[in-house]
Amino acid sequence: MNIIKYPSSEEVNKAMAADEPLLVLISFDSQTAIMSQIDEAVEHHILLMNAGFKDTDIDKFFRIILDKSGADWTFICPPDYKNIPFKDKRIEAFYKDGFAVISDFLHSIGYLVGINIPRRYRRHMDVLSGDSYK
Repeated sequence: MNIIKYPSSEEVNKAMAADEPLLVLISFDSQTAIMSQIDEAVEHHILLMNAGFKDTDIDKFFRIILDKSGADWTFICPPDYKNIPFKDKRIEAFYKDGFAVISDFLHSIGYLVGINIPRRYRRHMDVLSGDSYK
């Protein structure tokens, strides 16, 4: 995996050592990750552009906010994820893939922390539990 640390490896490593919150983007294919201290990048779209990507590429990345207490996953499944036409199956695949890719990334950087989906993003979980319409 290619890990891009913005604005520099030194700055991100310093933020990690101080347990500062990090913004992280991990590509769906798990080939690229982009990391930055949260105050440097402010939000995922900005981090993506600062790393040289188009902001429209945001729907090609899993998004987390990370520190040593855990990883909060901004759980937003794109409507065209893997070209799966059925919403429930698409969200299920996104969920499974995301946990696998995010867990591998966290392990690779030495963060053995849990992955949390904050309440505001759990509406998608209703689809998986059958509490919502397709």
